[in-house]
Amino acid sequence: MTHTPTDLVDHTIGPYHLERLLGQGGFAWVFVGRELDGTPVAVKILKPRYGGDPQFEIRFRNEAETAAKLDHPNIIRIRFVARSGDYVYFAMDLCTDSLGARLAREGPLPESDILVIAADVARGLDFAHRQGVVHRDLKPDNILMHSDGSAVISDFGIARAVSGYVASTGVNMTIGTPHYISPEQAQGRPVDQRADFYALGVTLYKAATGEVPFTSTDWFELARMHVEKPPPSLRKKRPELTKRFERVVMKCLAKHPDDRYADAAALLADLTDFDTRQPRTVVQGQRATADVGRAPVKEPHVSWRLVAAIVVGAVLLVLLVVRLMR
Repeated sequence: MTHTPTDLVDHTIGPYHLERLLGQGGFAWVFVGRELDGTPVAVKILKPRYGGDPQFEIRFRNEAETAAKLDHPNIIRIRFVARSGDYVYFAMDLCTDSLGARLAREGPLPESDILVIAADVARGLDFAHRQGVVHRDLKPDNILMHSDGSAVISDFGIARAVSGYVASTGVNMTIGTPHYISPEQAQGRPVDQRADFYALGVTLYKAATGEVPFTSTDWFELARMHVEKPPPSLRKKRPELTKRFERVVMKCLAKHPDDRYADAAALLADLTDFDTRQPRTVVQGQRATADVGRAPVKEPHVSWRLVAAIVVGAVLLVLLVVRLMR
């Protein structure tokens, strides 16, 4: 078994030929691969340390198979979950760009772009939560971008697999990404779908300002900040952001789950209502631009005083005519 991802490039795992390394995280390598018919795919392979652990493999495969049942336009489609020799992997639709990569290239995004991405993510979360699936590790790197600018969520179930493994084995592993974990995760308390809204709030904050609300090199200090410290004002960092947008983000970032959105449908309703008050957005490639056509033509406005004067004048004219005819 190889211990470096580059050794797997130009090799075949299951039915997939691996062409190049796309990225890697704490638990897996991701490759660009092709099916036998040439269809491009992304192949995520567990690192040997985890793929060689039977308990971790079982949990990983179970969660991947659960995620594979989430059939929604804003959730990445998992095509195949299997083991091939020493390697445990799953194949999914290929998206070579992510929100994290876009932020690294471009820095803070226009508010209108963020709203489109947030609505896509909310739709995906709404569907997953209705199936009883909570992400637990939402962040810019797990929000993938299609070439038309639409967003899809990846890595459903990975954090749950890790948390189950930690609970059953006692192995010391970080669950979730420290800058994006909710206060309840930082405290080791049970989580529900509202933890995903907190992580989305951190993600939107990062997309709008280029920074996460809390940062520290010490994990325990960072956890304390999530639990106790209010997030800095968005509009102080970027005054052109609207108050409505800031309110949505800050509601996601509420310390207590009860103060966040109760469900993704409520969040989506706010985002949709917000979007109707914004300039219409037209997606061009991976960029979204405000629709700036001609100024709207104002409807003619007639004063009620003018209408009253006309009516009174008409009545007087009728009376005069009647009197002359007598």
